[in-house]
Amino acid sequence: MVVGGRCCPRRLAPLLYRLLPQPAGGCGWRPRTLHTGRPRHRALFGDLEKGMENFRKKLKASLPGGGWSPLNITKGLPPEQADVVIVGGGVMGWSVAYWLKALEPRRDTLRVVVIERDPTYLQASTVRSVGGIRQQFSIPENIQMSLFSAFFLRTINEHLGVLNEPPIDIQFNPLGYLFLTSENQAAALEENVRIQRAEGAQVSLLSPAQLKKKFPWLNTDGVAVASYGLENEGWFDPWVLLHGFRRKAMSMGVYPCHGEVTSFTISREMVMPEGKQTFSRINYVHVQMPNSLECQPVECAVVVNAAGAWSAKVAEMASIGVGSSKIQEAVKLPVEPRKRYVYVWHCANGPGLECPKLIDTSMVYFRREGLGGNYLGGLSPAEEEEPDVQDLEVDHDFFQENIWPKLAHRVPAFESLKLKTTWAGFYDYNTFDQNAVLGLHPLVENMLFVTGFSGHGLQHSPAAGRAVAELILEGKFKTINMERFCFDRFISKEQVLERNIF
Repeated sequence: MVVGGRCCPRRLAPLLYRLLPQPAGGCGWRPRTLHTGRPRHRALFGDLEKGMENFRKKLKASLPGGGWSPLNITKGLPPEQADVVIVGGGVMGWSVAYWLKALEPRRDTLRVVVIERDPTYLQASTVRSVGGIRQQFSIPENIQMSLFSAFFLRTINEHLGVLNEPPIDIQFNPLGYLFLTSENQAAALEENVRIQRAEGAQVSLLSPAQLKKKFPWLNTDGVAVASYGLENEGWFDPWVLLHGFRRKAMSMGVYPCHGEVTSFTISREMVMPEGKQTFSRINYVHVQMPNSLECQPVECAVVVNAAGAWSAKVAEMASIGVGSSKIQEAVKLPVEPRKRYVYVWHCANGPGLECPKLIDTSMVYFRREGLGGNYLGGLSPAEEEEPDVQDLEVDHDFFQENIWPKLAHRVPAFESLKLKTTWAGFYDYNTFDQNAVLGLHPLVENMLFVTGFSGHGLQHSPAAGRAVAELILEGKFKTINMERFCFDRFISKEQVLERNIF
């Protein structure tokens, strides 16, 4: 139910404890105490598994015919019951898992499962990101998330450090973002900077003369003004952050599961406050195990949709946006995959070590990559030129025809460069307003979204994961108010537009 444009507090009191099934006998719910995260129990289960493996080998040897075994056990099965099931094991899903365990009211009271269909992460959006972080947004909530995430990254070992494991080196390059703008966009950029400064971001405005003095390799033709981040901006290693969240969450007792969510079992409830309305609740998440016919149902209280570019498909499994003429039930999650190319080139005489991540007036971007005269960059295609998302093939002509001429104009040294390698990744692109979808669905009362970031999800993952955990455990956003990003804006058709998306 949507009340006054906000997520209805009736269903947030707090969400997890209200939704957990009551035990037989009428007594109140008591949190389960889990012991799987304690070393002595890990050792016990490890010994048990070794014993079963030895028994299986002896039994197999005693049977005629060689290869068949009656005790094939599928490894990695999720538990049959969980408090929270997180669909998607990218950086966003593991951030939610970590914060749930970090903020749980008492240690080992939550059973959290993270389901990821590709444990190699070869096609994951997280590890194919260019790893940027910036405060230069136009919406206060996005700026606040960036500031929170920057602090988190600076103090990452205080959060994600694991006893007897090496410390985390996020490999942060604090060289800032440099946004260039032409005359017709100068007023909007200056307004953005005013908002950023009001939120506590350190951003400077530079004239063309100041740009030329600070970055002599830059051609300032057509530039009216630029904004330059002075702190907490730059880039880092995406894989290190993902691995850090995952390693820490698992050390705290989160269950990882290699499998694919194929369906939900849903119960429905009719209520009639002002008119007939149907609410539903997910009771079971069905997980198809890899290379197996086995499908494991997981009974749960809360489902977090952190499936990134594929989150709309997960939403459809809960009948969100399908099968009804009622306006609220028919509204889809407007998130779809959009393929983005990244190109890496070498230029011996290019910008030096002080090179920031530069966003040109043409929206071409680039930054330095390492120390050997290498750079990476790209450009989002026009709406009518969006590439096919059936694969991760890269269009090399797109660089030659659309990117290189703009690079060479802005940085004359790039007139002579050599393309070295390329890759592609998927944005979880919100077609409605290119901003996050964060919070409960108004009708599926135990599905929460953390998706639709349209290219800035990696940098906002520490803040977004905490926000979802707060909503589950406390029934409200506490650190940063994210109510503007709730699903109900798609019903009311109220866009939350972010100017600084590229």
